[in-house]
Amino acid sequence: MPVDDLAIDLNHVEKRFGRSVHALRGVNMQVHGGEVFGLLGPNGAGKSTLVKIMMTVVHASHATGTILGRRIGHKPTLKRIGYLPEHARFPSYLSGRQVIDFFGAMAKMPRPQRRVRVDQMLELVGAAEYADRKIKTYSKGMQQRIGLAQAMVHDPDLLVLDEPTDGVDPIGRRDIREALTQIRDDGKTVFINSHLLSELEMVCERVAFLVQGQVVKQGRIEDLTFDQVHYQIVLHRPMGVEAIGSALAVEWDGQIGASVTGKTAEGLLLELTDSTLTLRSSDPLDAQPLIDRLRAADMVITDVRSVRPTLEELLLQAVGENGGAS
Repeated sequence: MPVDDLAIDLNHVEKRFGRSVHALRGVNMQVHGGEVFGLLGPNGAGKSTLVKIMMTVVHASHATGTILGRRIGHKPTLKRIGYLPEHARFPSYLSGRQVIDFFGAMAKMPRPQRRVRVDQMLELVGAAEYADRKIKTYSKGMQQRIGLAQAMVHDPDLLVLDEPTDGVDPIGRRDIREALTQIRDDGKTVFINSHLLSELEMVCERVAFLVQGQVVKQGRIEDLTFDQVHYQIVLHRPMGVEAIGSALAVEWDGQIGASVTGKTAEGLLLELTDSTLTLRSSDPLDAQPLIDRLRAADMVITDVRSVRPTLEELLLQAVGENGGAS
């Protein structure tokens, strides 16, 4: 599908379990074709329920929208989706190779095509060395690799992964990230639900925050964090408040714990903690004159870095702004 098309366009998705549990409260979410998209939220927010509705494992109380351009639950379209559910389990008496081949057969792939594709997937997820061992001998991480391979074996246009790196060691998580990047580069769309936010931060272009059954924020990570970006200037050694104030013409106006805050003559907000000077601005041009003045005052700068909130910090903000988890 063209990259600019919406691979997922969900509107007003509701799900109630009985009278007391309102799991999803009108979810609206859009995923572009050819991107890796992350769904974030605290436990109980409704993430896995939303994924199961997309895959028709659970039926929505109400939902409109499309997946790969067709209505939710359109059976021919489901064939174009690869799915790794949370807590996936495979027959313990099969080998990893047999599991992947079985799912390829379920997708009606011809045997010669399956044989080639299974080998490709085993290499892609880093599972070739133990492909012929029984699943019952696999660790959780090894099973997750096979789960990812079975979801990709029929070359789907959309890959839906529910906690794909759960129980996977750091090397395995790196291999899975590399596999997902390759899939994206091939023009496919990847939708990931995960609680490992540092992993999503390394692979996702866009994310959505699900809190109490509602999407409260979504967009490119850079856009979501733009107004919270700031610059840190690290000096070779701690400098006195007076010395910094003199070099930058800062009027110090308060102290917060171990930090002191102030404002320059240009109105720039600064915070000094030990040897680190923080500029509360997202504009790199604001940092340049400060650096020049510090150097003119013979202060040695060891680092200048742009700092933005992590996905974990953004999620905590979203939870706090919207009343916590359900």
